[in-house]
Amino acid sequence: MSTRVIPRSSEMNPVPAAPARPGAGALLLIAAGIALAALNLRTAITSVGPLLDEVTAGVGMTAVGAGVLTTLPVLSFALFGGLTPALSRRLGSHLLLLLALAAVTVGLAGRALADSPPLFLGLSVLALSGGAVGNVILPALVKQHFPHRVGLMTTVYTTALALGTTIAAAATVPVYESTGQWRVALGSYALFGLIAVLPWLLTLRHRPAAGDGARALGFRRVLSTGVGLQAMLYFGTQSSIAYIMFGWYAQMLRDEGMSAQSAGLALSYLTLLGIPMSLVLPTLLTRVRDQRPFVLMFAFAYLVGLGGLWISPMNGVWVWTTLIGIGMGSFIYALTSFALRTRTGEGTAALSATSQSLGYLMGGAGPFLFGLLHELTGGWHAPLLLVLVLVLGNIAAGWLLGRPRYLEDALAARDEARALRNRA
Repeated sequence: MSTRVIPRSSEMNPVPAAPARPGAGALLLIAAGIALAALNLRTAITSVGPLLDEVTAGVGMTAVGAGVLTTLPVLSFALFGGLTPALSRRLGSHLLLLLALAAVTVGLAGRALADSPPLFLGLSVLALSGGAVGNVILPALVKQHFPHRVGLMTTVYTTALALGTTIAAAATVPVYESTGQWRVALGSYALFGLIAVLPWLLTLRHRPAAGDGARALGFRRVLSTGVGLQAMLYFGTQSSIAYIMFGWYAQMLRDEGMSAQSAGLALSYLTLLGIPMSLVLPTLLTRVRDQRPFVLMFAFAYLVGLGGLWISPMNGVWVWTTLIGIGMGSFIYALTSFALRTRTGEGTAALSATSQSLGYLMGGAGPFLFGLLHELTGGWHAPLLLVLVLVLGNIAAGWLLGRPRYLEDALAARDEARALRNRA
């Protein structure tokens, strides 16, 4: 009796030969381009909040328009992030990122000159679309060009992302106060985008060919695997928690008796914690095959910090803030997991796009529900219970995601099982 040999997944789905690897000089240029691109991904968001009153008054925007403006980031990240893999296959990742940075630059500069609400909102969408594409494409570029340096390069771009976010939030008001012009304060960040465009112009001759549509991984296929579903839920729950903290933390502390200045300082400290976390975590995460101990660390920090806010928010507020900031390191793990849980650049881009597009929609719903619970109950315990539920969901998804498995292997196993069923 003959024994039937089932081919390995790599034999059933051979990976095409990789393009010639760029030289050391080109790789250094790509690394610099990744860092400069990451610096621009959040400036369109965090530069507006500190001057929201001045901006809305300056362009004649109503309260409804202001609400639309603050909702645009999550909607843009969901929509344009979801389109990124298809655009990358058509244009190539290098050219697509160059166009994304151009969109950020033109959008930031243009909206600073806008004199009507529709024009300001439209140019904001243009800038945010570039940030959304960059969110998805940078993890794929790291996987593509630095497969053996994923931890180091993830450190580079997540740290640059945190720096750009912090600079835009902290420097906008001082620039406004020194110039007396909110348009100058907002438009100045277009210079960052202009600088970031330069290395990608130089790397175009090193860009690999555009991808093959036959290798496309859509949302449905990604979410048909445990890895895809877990990555999406992990990113979505951590986004909800982060958006809640960024939007409501200062107000919650003020209601508990803290001054406006101190509450703002606590929120700034919470966001600044993202920089050291970005410097340390990616390398540590990539040195181990199983990331579940990190998931437990984030969970412990969240639970103790939230417990402190529930029981005694003002006694130990800086300890609670520090612990919640450590818990928000789950964002770094969520970004790193796109490369850790995939074998190819195409897989990384697909997992990133699916997780971020749907995850940001979940993230946008979090602050709304948190505020609604506060409005209905008049206190902060019910909203904090919502955060606790999100943390528990984050732990469950992260525990499963932390196991050493790969998206492509899961898809190959599904395809193999389906083929066997069809033959039966």
